[in-house]
Amino acid sequence: MTRRTGPETLRRAASPARLLTLAVLPALLPALFLSVLTVPGARAAESAPTVILSKKEAGKGGEITVSGKGWRGEALLMLLICGQATPERGVIGGTNSCANGTGRAVTTDEKGAFSKKLPVAEPPEPCPCVVHVATVTGEQASADAAFTGAGHPTAELPRRTGGGKLAVLAATRLEGDSSLLTWFGAPPARRLVFTVGNLGPAPVEDPVFEIGTAHGVYAPQWEERQWRGTVAPGARARIALPVELSAGAHGDYQISLRYGKKVLAEQPWGVGRPWGVTLFWVLLCLVVPAAVFRIGMAVVDRIRPRTGGAHRTAGARPGPAVSKGLPRRTTPVARTARSAAAADADATTAVLPWFTPDSAPSENRPRPTTKGQA
Repeated sequence: MTRRTGPETLRRAASPARLLTLAVLPALLPALFLSVLTVPGARAAESAPTVILSKKEAGKGGEITVSGKGWRGEALLMLLICGQATPERGVIGGTNSCANGTGRAVTTDEKGAFSKKLPVAEPPEPCPCVVHVATVTGEQASADAAFTGAGHPTAELPRRTGGGKLAVLAATRLEGDSSLLTWFGAPPARRLVFTVGNLGPAPVEDPVFEIGTAHGVYAPQWEERQWRGTVAPGARARIALPVELSAGAHGDYQISLRYGKKVLAEQPWGVGRPWGVTLFWVLLCLVVPAAVFRIGMAVVDRIRPRTGGAHRTAGARPGPAVSKGLPRRTTPVARTARSAAAADADATTAVLPWFTPDSAPSENRPRPTTKGQA
């Protein structure tokens, strides 16, 4: 008898497995649903950086311990006490409102935790104050913890200006010239001038811009610059912010302007080479060897042995002429002077050697006789 296979046989074989799946699936659905809802939230809560203070209030000169967790592993953090700030609104005036001179840096461990002692100092702005923690490199992250500086003045926070929106209305430009010191390696400095307009319904007070300088393929390095003033809704304002490079900088640079998280403008800047530094090193390479050579020659001339006939004694007169080939004899100064005086005296009194008193011609001597005369 032949056994037939067909749809009915397959359905009969699969029916026990289907029944088991249908029985287990309702029990698994609630667990899957809860895991989907709770796991992302738990992970988000664990990944959010936090800051914990050992003291909520302390006076100037004291010290607090700042700790935290949930940060990126082995990340470099900056710890600052800032005024005119709250954890909800953040640091309104940027790092210009912080006590930057007493700030500290710390590196998180592999799990993203840290602990660091921070000296208490008075920020330049009044409280409410916070302890501001932010990453220095890599992905940007920050967190604030409320702090009260004992004895530090307190003032109300400026009203929100979230309705304001700034936009650059004209092309940016760099103003200023280089000085003579820049030719010798001083930091080049300019002013980034631009015109902004407020496109929002609310005024913008004391906006904080960021100036970025990039060289070659490197990412820009951002520095905060605050402009003092108010831009009313629909109004415009001309703003000039200082830009300064490092000492000895030269080449092609890219200057960027950022407000909030939006880059408003970019401006190229070609910086000439400081040829004064090159000239200094060239002169140094020429003068130093020449000076060393002169000093060395003077030392050699001083320590080399002196021979008797190498130099004449100072003040000595040249001696009488001698025959060629005979050795020359040096005469002391005193003896030479006496010899010269004696020679002058003898020259005046000496008589000719062939005339003597007996043989000198005389008029009284009789003349010889002629031949044949007696």
